[in-house]
Amino acid sequence: MELLYNSTRNKDEKVTASWAILQGLAPDGGLYVPGFLPKLDRTMAELAGMSYQETAYEVMKCFLTDFTEEELKGCIARAYDQKFDTEEIAPIQKTEDAYYLELFHGATIAFKDMALSILPHLMTTAAKKNHADHEIVILTATSGDTGKAALAGFADVPGTKIIVFYPKDGVSPIQEKQMVTQKGANTFVVGIRGNFDDAQTGVKKMFGDEELAKELAKAGYQFSSANSINIGRLVPQVVYYVYAYAKLLEKGEISDGEKINVVVPTGNFGNILAAYYAKHMGVPIGKLICASNENKVLYDFFRTGAYDRNREFLLTSSPSMDILISSNLERLIYKTAGEDAKKDTDLMAALGEKGRYEITEEMKGQLADFYGNYASEEETAQEIADVYRKSGYVLDTHTAVASAVSKKYRAETGDCQTKTLIASTASPYKFTRSVMNAIDEKYDAMGDFELVDELSKLAGTKVPQAIEEIRTAPVLHKTVVDVCDMKAAVKQFLNIR
Repeated sequence: MELLYNSTRNKDEKVTASWAILQGLAPDGGLYVPGFLPKLDRTMAELAGMSYQETAYEVMKCFLTDFTEEELKGCIARAYDQKFDTEEIAPIQKTEDAYYLELFHGATIAFKDMALSILPHLMTTAAKKNHADHEIVILTATSGDTGKAALAGFADVPGTKIIVFYPKDGVSPIQEKQMVTQKGANTFVVGIRGNFDDAQTGVKKMFGDEELAKELAKAGYQFSSANSINIGRLVPQVVYYVYAYAKLLEKGEISDGEKINVVVPTGNFGNILAAYYAKHMGVPIGKLICASNENKVLYDFFRTGAYDRNREFLLTSSPSMDILISSNLERLIYKTAGEDAKKDTDLMAALGEKGRYEITEEMKGQLADFYGNYASEEETAQEIADVYRKSGYVLDTHTAVASAVSKKYRAETGDCQTKTLIASTASPYKFTRSVMNAIDEKYDAMGDFELVDELSKLAGTKVPQAIEEIRTAPVLHKTVVDVCDMKAAVKQFLNIR
């Protein structure tokens, strides 16, 4: 059965998966959602014996129905190859009371690699399928990890250019070095004087700028997105939740049909939404535990039903979660509103105009799958130290937020029997200073790359290639602009006068 997509703000206009991937954002500013959530046509027992690549095909064929088997398998084969440093792609590390799904074994050592390794292949295939005659310009805002993963994926891909905006003082030193040393004639990295929400809002404004779209078309370009607002980012993320359950089953850690809880450190809401989609596809998931840092806008939303970004923006040790506008939440809002596009549009307009909206009691009743909580900076550091002392396993700051929240969930609900899968979204090597200081404050006197070597000794793990590459790499991108000059920076890079 063909699965078509529509905007969260217009249910009537249907498009194919390839068109939705190519466009990124719907013309009305909404996000593309599937007309229905498909079911897996394989049992978990059948999936248990499959490789990551085979599982990816079984999941993605359900969503991307206008891609042929040959096209889809080709994209998967090119994406999930030797650039991952483990054969499993997404191995699971068991500790005393949880299973950590390691999603950081790709080229840029963060979970964004899982989807951004395949997006360029999906997008260039989609462009051919839709006879696109304009060069694709990937326009993306990043809170730290999406940017580098997108840059690595799209660097020197024919028929594409990529422009990444990041908050100049809102990412870790390693994250920034990864981006500003990126090679590729088609890449452009821009720091902004502002935070991630400023960058994301600026990018969305450019997507909705009709005059700019005309100028781009005249110059032979069209925008698309590599953020998780692109359905081509979201669908590949569903895969690793299906794969993780199947692997736990294969290893005898769970019985067939046994429910597990899934904990996800959450900023833009895409990663946990993928787990929600996996649950609706038939994966036996109990609670979806949404873990926030001190920018706890999602925690407040799940507790009260009110989404309110009118608050101080905090810079934390888990910068990829320093977000007050969680774009992907719109897809869940649309679903809980009974797929009422007008209601969704009104709520998003309220967010834009007043900075807040409140859902109805009926909609709140649709959120029973979710539990929200947060971890403070102190709790995050304590969790890193506790897990290391008990098991020798080193968490990054984002994973530590999730780990701390999983314990809060157990304490609050008394649910200590259900096995817990925690999405480990980044390597500790990306956040060495915060991680090492949490273990022992004596490390604070060391330089960034000294800390890398010390972490390697401490954890007994090899320094990832992604870190080795940037030790001496020259800085190639030095542009920093005010938020109001983002459009001008884009036009300058594209040579549009």
